[in-house]
Amino acid sequence: MVKKKSPQKELFETELLDFIDKNHPLCILANEIDWKSIEAKFLPTYNYFKGRPAKEVKLMIGLQYLKATYQESDESVVVKWVENPYWQYFCGEIYFQRKCPINPTMMTKFRNRVDRDKISDLLGELIKTGLKFKIITQKSLEQVNVDTTVQEKNITFPTDAKLYYKMLSKLVSASKKRCVILRQSYKRKSKCALIMQGRYSHARQMKRSNREIKKLRTYLGRVTRDISRKMDNKEDNELLDLLELSNKLLLQKRNDKDKIYSIHEPSVYCISKGKSHKKYEFGVKSSFATTTKECFIVGAFSLEKNLYDGHTLNRQINQVECLTSVKLKEVNVDLGYRGHDYTGEASVNIVGRQRNKDKKRNRITKRRSSIEPIIGHMKMDGHLGRNYLKGEKGDMFNTVLSACGQNIRKMLRFIKERTGDIIFTLESFVVFLTVEEKNRLFQG
Repeated sequence: MVKKKSPQKELFETELLDFIDKNHPLCILANEIDWKSIEAKFLPTYNYFKGRPAKEVKLMIGLQYLKATYQESDESVVVKWVENPYWQYFCGEIYFQRKCPINPTMMTKFRNRVDRDKISDLLGELIKTGLKFKIITQKSLEQVNVDTTVQEKNITFPTDAKLYYKMLSKLVSASKKRCVILRQSYKRKSKCALIMQGRYSHARQMKRSNREIKKLRTYLGRVTRDISRKMDNKEDNELLDLLELSNKLLLQKRNDKDKIYSIHEPSVYCISKGKSHKKYEFGVKSSFATTTKECFIVGAFSLEKNLYDGHTLNRQINQVECLTSVKLKEVNVDLGYRGHDYTGEASVNIVGRQRNKDKKRNRITKRRSSIEPIIGHMKMDGHLGRNYLKGEKGDMFNTVLSACGQNIRKMLRFIKERTGDIIFTLESFVVFLTVEEKNRLFQG
């Protein structure tokens, strides 16, 4: 909701513009982002007839951008916002604030209100800002590199014993909440069995370890069947989902597909990494597209299923063309996209399949690998390395915000270099002036 600004100034408040540097990269970037367009897109997420008056869209989106740029959590970005006047100016404040603008839980509530289709608009506005700064051009948007990676979810390494114990604990707590009296909860016995299973495995006594796993599976099956018989409300969707998850966990075998690897994050997949130091990663796939020349991210989304890379290309190209409003001419991909599903007008160059005699074409295809360090930066400098946001919407938000953070860092670095060059040239010009000319210049 847009707050109406009063033309009258505050008597006892300090204006931010009185003591901050207007040439700071964050100030310049804040002035160039089209906040009105962002407010128009995200205002429908607010409900005007429920609860207290909502915070401004610019504040909420600005905090999300800052969190992704500086690799902060919901709690730390709110605390540091109070300490940093440039962050306050970036989020639309006029006067210096001495209190936290929101409770950190409002960051999660805001993300839950946003529709999944509108999340990519956060990246689209930064692409328009990059065009304003001329970091990218309309012509460079016609050539992109596309690649996928895995963003790991915040889960522990899955074992059968841990999954059985956590599922049983959830079912027991859900039954207590609904006053369902169980014949036996097995809470104490299951904890003892989990501890003994870990000790036997550490001692390499696998027969005894498997015996404890079998006990845990038996306890879980008994509790699941007991709740199914005694539940009063047959339309309790939350409890029914838990029972369905428990039955799926009890029935899954070693070589099954779409197995459960986490109780609180069921939509997690075991994806082969192919590296000696880490053979498997537990998370979801994310697809990214960058410009071939400047490595500016122009497309990002997460996949709901563990799909083959080639079957994501059509969706990625459609997203890039939607966000940039430019028809793609060339798309560079690696060998993982063989047999892709794209049937449009753009030419797809699968790098590594055959060497072209044209030197210009070889130079363009060699730029395909430039997307790899960009993904590495998002994992090290952003939140792509470990996703702490819950659910499929959390996967999408984490992917798009990681891309936004990388683009903002690139724009801030570009602004800093440009303003630094201007200051340097002015200082070098002043050196050659006489004392009288200097005084006349600075007095003027």
